[in-house]
Amino acid sequence: MLGLPDEVRGCLFDMDGVLTRTATVHAAAWKRAFDEFLHTWSERTGTPFTPFDEVADYDRYVDGKKRLDGTRSFLDARGIDLPEGEPGDPPGALTVNGVSNHKNALVQKVLDEKGVDVYEGSVRYVRAARDAGLLTAVVSSSANTERVLAAAGIGDLFEARVDGEVARRRRLAGKPAPDMYLAGAEALGLTPAQAAVFEDALAGVEAGRAGGFAMVVGVDRAGQAAALRDHGADTVVTDLADLLKPT
Repeated sequence: MLGLPDEVRGCLFDMDGVLTRTATVHAAAWKRAFDEFLHTWSERTGTPFTPFDEVADYDRYVDGKKRLDGTRSFLDARGIDLPEGEPGDPPGALTVNGVSNHKNALVQKVLDEKGVDVYEGSVRYVRAARDAGLLTAVVSSSANTERVLAAAGIGDLFEARVDGEVARRRRLAGKPAPDMYLAGAEALGLTPAQAAVFEDALAGVEAGRAGGFAMVVGVDRAGQAAALRDHGADTVVTDLADLLKPT
């Protein structure tokens, strides 16, 4: 009833877009942060202003990645070289940290004002997995993971959490490298061959495939089922509740 291989003993879930309806919040925050930066950059350098595409650019350059990695990836694609700056750079600073901090401030403002909604089908699936005796962990690039899970009221459904803050402290490479998912499996006392990965981001699916996990489930929230398969998903569903249906 869970749609998983028999050898799976644990489930590793991405958060934004899989468990919580926060992927659109991140996409909108990235667009505003990048567009404001690009306007300033255009004025200073005389280059044409080309806005950040909330779908194509988000999926290709930032979705699923750690915040600083996402900033670097998009700026590299535009041929823009900014200094790294410092972690405490203000949101208006023309540094990688400054742009990243602007994006994070925008996300936190939305979370404070509107709270967090969950995908009910995903929550049902997590509960079903736990009822079946499987271990569960959240593996998210977000540094706000603990805060988001608490706001959503689902933090108690997971035995372990590997997020952006953990990755920073342990110097784990971000997705599409498998390091964070490997750390999630280790936190549950499992090998990759005993765990399944659940991801909506192309970078996250790549990470699951690179880690040699028993199964990689792609969650298609944006009409990119083919791309999820191309990047390594074993199966693609539009909602995790689909895996609970009899076959």
